[in-house]
Amino acid sequence: MIQTNSHKPDIVLRITAAVFAILGVFLAGGGLWLALLGGSCFYVVCGVVLLATAVLLWQRRREALWLYAVLVAATLVWSVGEAGFDFWALAPRGDVLLPLGLWLVLPFVSSRLLPSSRWNSAPLLAGVVVGAGVYGYALTQDPQDIAGVLPRANVQASSAPLPGDNAVVPAADWPAYGRTQAGDRYSPLAQINAHNVHDLKVAWVFRTHDLKRADDPDEITDEATPIKVRDTLYLCSPHQILFAIDAATGHERWHFDPKITYNASYQHMTCRGVSYAETPVAEEQAHDVAVADECAHRIFLPTNDGRLFALNADTGGLCRGFGRDGAVDLTDGMPMRTPGFYEPTSPPVITSKVAIISGAVTDNYSTHEPSGVTRGYDLYSGKLVWAFDPGNPNPNELPSATHHYVANSPNSWITSAYDARLNQIYIPTGVATPDIWGGHRTPDQERYASGILALDADTGRKVWFYQTVHHDLWDMDVPSQPSLVDIKQADGSVVPALYAPAKTGNIFVLDRRNGHLLVPAPEMPVPQGPAPGDHLSPTQPFSALTFRPKNNLTDADMWGATMLDQLACRIMFKRLRYEGPFTPPSTQGTLVFPGNLGMFEWGGLAVDPVREVAFTNPIAVPFVSRLVPRGPNNPAEPPQNAGPSGGEAGLQPQYGTPFGVDLHPFLSPIGIPCKQPGWGYVAGLDLRTNTILWKHRNGTTRDSSPVPLAFRVGVPSLGGPIITAGGVAFLTSTLDLYIRAYDVTTGQQLWQDRLPAGGQSTPMTYEQNGHQYVLSVDGGHGSFGTKLGDYVVAYALPDAQAKH
Repeated sequence: MIQTNSHKPDIVLRITAAVFAILGVFLAGGGLWLALLGGSCFYVVCGVVLLATAVLLWQRRREALWLYAVLVAATLVWSVGEAGFDFWALAPRGDVLLPLGLWLVLPFVSSRLLPSSRWNSAPLLAGVVVGAGVYGYALTQDPQDIAGVLPRANVQASSAPLPGDNAVVPAADWPAYGRTQAGDRYSPLAQINAHNVHDLKVAWVFRTHDLKRADDPDEITDEATPIKVRDTLYLCSPHQILFAIDAATGHERWHFDPKITYNASYQHMTCRGVSYAETPVAEEQAHDVAVADECAHRIFLPTNDGRLFALNADTGGLCRGFGRDGAVDLTDGMPMRTPGFYEPTSPPVITSKVAIISGAVTDNYSTHEPSGVTRGYDLYSGKLVWAFDPGNPNPNELPSATHHYVANSPNSWITSAYDARLNQIYIPTGVATPDIWGGHRTPDQERYASGILALDADTGRKVWFYQTVHHDLWDMDVPSQPSLVDIKQADGSVVPALYAPAKTGNIFVLDRRNGHLLVPAPEMPVPQGPAPGDHLSPTQPFSALTFRPKNNLTDADMWGATMLDQLACRIMFKRLRYEGPFTPPSTQGTLVFPGNLGMFEWGGLAVDPVREVAFTNPIAVPFVSRLVPRGPNNPAEPPQNAGPSGGEAGLQPQYGTPFGVDLHPFLSPIGIPCKQPGWGYVAGLDLRTNTILWKHRNGTTRDSSPVPLAFRVGVPSLGGPIITAGGVAFLTSTLDLYIRAYDVTTGQQLWQDRLPAGGQSTPMTYEQNGHQYVLSVDGGHGSFGTKLGDYVVAYALPDAQAKH
């Protein structure tokens, strides 16, 4: 064919060549940096080929198509080699190169290349078609998915009698944070089941009108799980306003505003729930009759400014005989009483005699903060009965005129679990703050940190302790209420077990009588090389029941919306210190995975004690911690009369130590996680075998990306699940605004509904007037970035189905 004007510039090809050249420069330069750091060399090769293609396009030569076809083929081989057939892992490796290949094969473009032939683009077209086929096939696969089924024997057990506390709690009620104080989050109600859950409709909506205020901290959250006793719901709002609501209609009966003291420097502004106590007849006789009559039914409300209120559950009036006019000051006996440093955010455990409460202490502020003491108060008088101060050589020593609780004792910020038969309370403990540098800690401060502490509920005396992390420098505390369940052993015996999900992804299974392991958790060597002045434990316990990654992350696990920000994430990854779990904090910057949110957070497990299955929602988002040496903008001591430091991310002062610490999620330059999806899952555990039954990605990008498209990549969640005798589990808590229902036998989603705001809470369920309701508190989460609100939404089946 005779060609004319072969040297005439073509504007389309010139623009295309310029785009290829820009991409080539970025990938070649960034790829060289990555290669020098020890990462993949593919980006260098890709960049060079793109530059060569740009030159050929500029010259209008058809060889550009052939060269680019080779690049597409090489990219597919490299991509599948690194990521397998995981669509979301493959996506950034080809979402730039394949569309560019498609552009080049368009006749509008390819016909401009010389010498012109209809076959010029055939190799590249074949590569693009094969690439589309690879991605199409990957859409049908999910290497991260575990598609198991609950064994038939477990399913058939659903007709068995209710074990433990579930046998004595009225089926229609939800009278404690975890429904029972065993922390199982299980309801024996079965009106809503796997066959009809898709028919759920909104029954009523209640609004608290308690919204974010101008002087609130960023970390304002609505994490409440309401309780239900007889015909009334009780819940607290972010500013700890207590509401009593008609369980059938959602109409307010009364509310109580404690008028808390607060400001923007508080690290938290939240209330996870309240507790209920009822005066037995015998106790009425043993105590002052006036006190018993005044508050035979009482609600205990903790507040972020360090108080514990007792209120009449029927009227909302203060129980004046409790503490000082209805409240106990939880800052009494503390080494410092500045508001905001000690924040009880979770409801107390209630026994027949005492209300037992712990509290959060500001993370990473200084070496002089309140104690993490756990205390038991008389249910009726509010008198201090006992204390357990983990940092004290004599932890049961009570405060006096000459003694206060020990500063910076390890704290417990979530609700504990209680076994009434053993009369033992099980406390999930955290680390002695500051969290990320521990050279200053005493042996006493380390002794009961980051583990499960069992105490006698009447005396506060230690029964046993199991440590889940030694010398914790990663904030890897036990973040959720333990779940107590009796499990059958192979020999037919029944063992009272405790399941403790930890931030590390390990689930520690212990005999709650003595703390002995029921599932092995051998001590294994971990990375060494501490920051100056600190030290490390040579080993850490690794439970055989775990969601932690099987393999350490590599730069191949990095992600991005495109190949470009994926490359940036790979470079960032290689510049950080990372040798797997428990890589020590460093001034270089350390990748922490599982991250500071953990693989488990405060939502914990939902346990069906009849089917012997647990439902949970692990997350997988790495964090970065970087120790910051002292300097002009990072002083060693706080300003005089300073308050708390606010949120838990960014630069944390760690006053009194040699370093501050900068903490943040490991995000790309455009603000998405650098680790490839999934970032959040739902999972089921067979408690008979202590194995993972199934695991599926959970949640979409609808509410967390600039374009509101609902890609089911699996997103993080903050909150917990519940499980019912109907074979259905419910979960809100994801970054997208949904409540979802799941089949407990397979984990498959059965139903979802759109929420009016973020549901970073744990739902609950109850029965009233013949209807089973599922309730969600939807107020959003400041630092999690979900929409704020003030909603309580109740779902139920239509009348005809409920009666049936």
